[in-house]
Amino acid sequence: MLGLGDVGPDRVQCSRAGCTAVATRSVNWRNPKIHGLERVKVWSACDEHVDYLSDFLLARDFPVVVTAAGVTVDSVGAAS
Repeated sequence: MLGLGDVGPDRVQCSRAGCTAVATRSVNWRNPKIHGLERVKVWSACDEHVDYLSDFLLARDFPVVVTAAGVTVDSVGAAS
């Protein structure tokens, strides 16, 4: 089967639409208008798209923390 085993727990795919590259970074974010500090959303990003994804969120005034893939954060940004 084609593609079997390409993406899994150790090989997460980039969240950018149409990208099939392996994610190397995590873009941790939240919407402060509707979520408290404890709510952290995560997009996975390859090296090529990490800036695109984080800039997309920053343009909307969402707090963002970029980490290595698989690194978790407890909160993002200050309380509103």
